[in-house]
Amino acid sequence: MKKLATRVALFLLILIPVLASAHQRDNSIIYLRIYETEGIEGHFDIHVNDLNEEFGLNLDKYPDLESVLKHQDRIRAYILENTQFSSVYGNYKIVFTDTEKLKTLFGAFIVFHFYLENSETVPDNLEVTFKPFMEENPSHVNLLCIEYNWKAGMINNEAIIALDFTENDWTKTLSLTDTSVWKGFKAMIKQGVWHIWIGLDHILFLLALILPSVVRRIRTNPSTPRKGQQGLMTSGTAWQAVDKFRPAFIYILKVVTFFTIAHTITLSLASLNIINLPSRLVESIIALSIGLAAYHNIRPIFKGKDWVIAFVFGLFHGFGFATVLGELGVTGEFLTLSLLGFNIGVEIGQVVIIALIFPVLYLIRKSRLYPKILLYLSVVLIIVSLYWFVERVFDIDIRLDENIRTMGGKILRKIGILPPLPE
Repeated sequence: MKKLATRVALFLLILIPVLASAHQRDNSIIYLRIYETEGIEGHFDIHVNDLNEEFGLNLDKYPDLESVLKHQDRIRAYILENTQFSSVYGNYKIVFTDTEKLKTLFGAFIVFHFYLENSETVPDNLEVTFKPFMEENPSHVNLLCIEYNWKAGMINNEAIIALDFTENDWTKTLSLTDTSVWKGFKAMIKQGVWHIWIGLDHILFLLALILPSVVRRIRTNPSTPRKGQQGLMTSGTAWQAVDKFRPAFIYILKVVTFFTIAHTITLSLASLNIINLPSRLVESIIALSIGLAAYHNIRPIFKGKDWVIAFVFGLFHGFGFATVLGELGVTGEFLTLSLLGFNIGVEIGQVVIIALIFPVLYLIRKSRLYPKILLYLSVVLIIVSLYWFVERVFDIDIRLDENIRTMGGKILRKIGILPPLPE
């Protein structure tokens, strides 16, 4: 059992840095504009990471457009192979026009403009198949957004998510006469959940908050240990396991609720253009927040007030969420509903993460090893935090991930968790 626990612990210590690529953008997006007489036009927004992986390219994070145009014919052919528009009037031919580059915090999107041939008679319903990159990457989620639709009364350049495409669910019907925003609201809830689950920096921040939730820090005389005392962290201080599940679970929910309140405030302020901070500053502070929350587990910054950490740094996480909404092009009349849906999704995603992690920690809270687990994992979180912080502050790619992945693979093969490489 001890040997197995050692392997699992080693695996986790290796896995966290290996996965340390927060906010990988796994979305390709269609933006549509539906006109009364001119028909239907739009653009595909494809991230450079997806192009690199699919076509074996070596494009920079923000490549010059000329380096992309060299591969334009291959990319367009791939889009045509994996995208289709049809209605009662038959299949529509996708005709590409110009290509441009859109710079975002997480790298560039390449924008391929197009129109649908013979779409001047606008149908009531449009069947859309959009599956680029999904067969290669099951976690990839594609979106369809409406920028303009005269038929549904959207005439003020609103942008709202109308459809989301996932693995094995990449063909859907878009109603061009439906003025209901319910579909977009549900899609924003999904995006909120999805953003938390793929945002490793948010997950690690939550983990740092959850780790001490099943124990309490107590003052004690080292020579006379109290019942339930589990190991000294500093002189005269020890961890004591909580007695009951419910109070501890409610406590961590309250802490995370302060996180939610904080990021809701700044997400709203940023989305309404009341307050805007530089993206590099925001993402750097988000990275640093993980390390400080983890350090708080070792030496309390705000004694007995974990909620302060959650609230203060939740403000900056909210600015980070606002960047995501900006990338999705969510503006206009539906902004309030989009914000509400996204926040609900984030909260659902957080509660699911807590529900998965907390019971496990509760079960092992009385183990003599738990203080060490808390300590060592907090140290790992601090290291990952500093790694991201340096990358984001100086806008560099240290490429430590690849080296750790290689080293981790060797270690896991040596101890038998992974099979040896073929000769």
